[in-house]
Order: sequence, then C-alpha cells, then structure tokens
Amino acid sequence: MHRLGAGTKLLALCGLSLGLLAVGSLPGVGVAVGVVVLLYVLAGLGPRALWGQVRPLRWFVPVLAAVQVWTVGALGAAVLTTRLVVLVALAGLVTLTTPTSAILDALERALRPFERYGADADRAALVLALTLRSVPVLADLAGKVRDAQRARGRERDVRAFAVPLVVGALRRADALGEALRARGLDD
Repeated sequence: MHRLGAGTKLLALCGLSLGLLAVGSLPGVGVAVGVVVLLYVLAGLGPRALWGQVRPLRWFVPVLAAVQVWTVGALGAAVLTTRLVVLVALAGLVTLTTPTSAILDALERALRPFERYGADADRAALVLALTLRSVPVLADLAGKVRDAQRARGRERDVRAFAVPLVVGALRRADALGEALRARGLDD
C-alpha cells in the first residue's frame, strides 16, 4: 500500500467511493467495512489507526443517523452512516500511507489539462491540499470543544459547542491566511 503512487491511490479512492455509493444493502456495506479493515491490515496499520481516522465522526454519525431514521428509516440510516464511515476510513488510509506532498503533486498533474480552460492547477491543488488538511484539524477542534463542554456539564447546549468551535475555526483560518500572505499567495 505504501509503495503505490499517490495518483493510483487517489484513483482507487475515487473508484471505491463511487462503487460504495452504488451499494444499497446492509450486507453490502458490511462487506465494505471488511474490505476497509483488510486494507488497513495490509497497509501495516492496526485498529488504532483506523479508529483514529473515524473517531472524529463519533459525534456526527449519531445525529446523522437519527435524522436519517426519521427520513428514510432504520435500514437506510444504517446503510448511509456506514457508507460515510467507510468513505472517511478510505480517505484516511490514503492520507496515512501517502505523503501530503505526493498527494499535492498528483492533484497538480491531474489538473494540468484544465489549464487550457483557464484553471490554475497549482492554486487548485493547494486549495484541495488545505481542505484535506483542514478536515482532521477541525474534527479534532470539535472533539476538544465537545470534551470541554462535557467537563463543564453543558454537553447538550448547542450554543456552548458552536460558538467556541466557530471562533476556533476562524482563528485557524486567520492564521492560515496570514501564513499564505507571508508567502505571497494572497492574490
């Protein structure tokens, strides 16, 4: 797994993600869970690494499942939420086994053909790389805010969760913007 090129891994991730969206049964997503666990084992990563990738979803999945049970029923909710967890685990596997610079290079190469239509492959790859990096950072921030609110006995207070999360996210975005400006990427 570690020896595969970043482009190959990203293509495989896209293909597996599209294939997973076609799976609409609980046994089908169960097989997908088994495949993901096997891929983590083959990559030399254990259950701890897998849990580290899906752990940030521990607050989101129950809320999503509750809404889905209400709208599409229990079976549909189970399939949808399991798909989400599998997709996050697959994306996590790619990021764990591929250096960010290799992912960035692969994205730049993939986007080069679109430059003739006015796209900026370098900038688009940078945005995608920053997005990939921001998701786990924000998930970690959400977990820390949730833990702090739980310690204060306010775990069910949405405002007590949302305000510090938004403030923290804006601080991180501001720091990132300053770093990009310092490197001349502010236009």
